[in-house]
Amino acid sequence: MTPARPRYSRISREVSDLLVRANIKAPLVPVEDIAKLVGAKITFNNFQNEISGLLLRRNNSIVIGVASEQSPARQRFTIAHEIGHLLLHDGEELHVDTNFRVNLRSSASSKADDVTEIEANAFAAALLMPTDFLKKDVARLQIDVEDSEQIDQLAAKYGVSAQAMTFRLLNLFGVRR
Repeated sequence: MTPARPRYSRISREVSDLLVRANIKAPLVPVEDIAKLVGAKITFNNFQNEISGLLLRRNNSIVIGVASEQSPARQRFTIAHEIGHLLLHDGEELHVDTNFRVNLRSSASSKADDVTEIEANAFAAALLMPTDFLKKDVARLQIDVEDSEQIDQLAAKYGVSAQAMTFRLLNLFGVRR
């Protein structure tokens, strides 16, 4: 069942629990280790820029497929996004085999009209750029909203794109680039 609106409190709890279970206290969040922790195997495939990634659930096996042609920052976000689907959503059955459940990450994923995609994106942002970690960095750096170099440095520290960091800072603190 698709939630009626994004469940940000649940996302926050899930991410906090994962960070504690994995004993992660500072960036760079090892997203591939987190995937293993939740029982997922990661495979890299050339999807010819048609999709960024997918989540495949078959019997007791979980596979996260990631586009090998994407940048490392994009791959990290995709892995975190798919972990979000795994923990937050039951998945959709394919008509090919009733034992398959799949969530695809496509260009439509970034549009804000699908609650499950909004949740998976929010989960990915929270996992890769945890609020408590960013609060410390923002306080220490006293971010200049006009300084794209600072945004780029933070993005590199967290292993995300400058765009993802900008959105996260905007959502958390109202910081504008």
